[in-house]
Amino acid sequence: MSGGTADRVRAPRIALISATPTAIAPAVAGLAEEFPAAEPWNLLDDRLLADAPQDGPLPPALVDRMGRLIGHALAGGADGVLLTCSLYGAVTETVETAVPLLPPDKAAFEQALALSSGGGRVLVLASFEAAMRDSVTRFTAAAAAAGSTTEPVGVVAPAAFDAARQEDLPALFEALRNACLPHIADADAVLLAQYSLAPAAAPLSTALGMPVVSGPRAAAAALRSTLTGGSL
Repeated sequence: MSGGTADRVRAPRIALISATPTAIAPAVAGLAEEFPAAEPWNLLDDRLLADAPQDGPLPPALVDRMGRLIGHALAGGADGVLLTCSLYGAVTETVETAVPLLPPDKAAFEQALALSSGGGRVLVLASFEAAMRDSVTRFTAAAAAAGSTTEPVGVVAPAAFDAARQEDLPALFEALRNACLPHIADADAVLLAQYSLAPAAAPLSTALGMPVVSGPRAAAAALRSTLTGGSL
């Protein structure tokens, strides 16, 4: 029936797999800003972060658990899958899919490297130590793969963890700004290591006078480009 429901083009369904509730809203907002044609589908296992080790690689049981969530997304018809927790980003390298499967910050790493002109300094900002170390390690690998000598500088803002969990944007902004200020000399950009920090990206950029790269927007733009060739 022409013009009816059967003729409507289904919106691209993007599965957002989160390990903490605080990542959901920033991930959905990133899609709304950069890929508004997409339909977000939120999948949450709120013990993934708590069960992850403070140091070292993820144990096989957690890798398998995330793999099952990815499988559930694919079985449910996802046109793209985005993991929103940086600690689980490496799982994307162990799963083969017929649709785009993105780690949370690959696209953000590429943006930050471009802003540093291939040889500057990027502040990698997190709210807890394990997330910072993990992101610095993976950013360093991404820089090496791109032939860049950009130096990541890890920065931790502990007060930002509770502020993000409580959705207290003024407190989140203040915690992130205060953590960055001692380190901004000669820095080219700030890279937010966690999706839960993304709501403060714009005011933080204004306050610091430098670009602040957030994973949700960068990933959403990458998914849009892959699935639609760049159209909104």
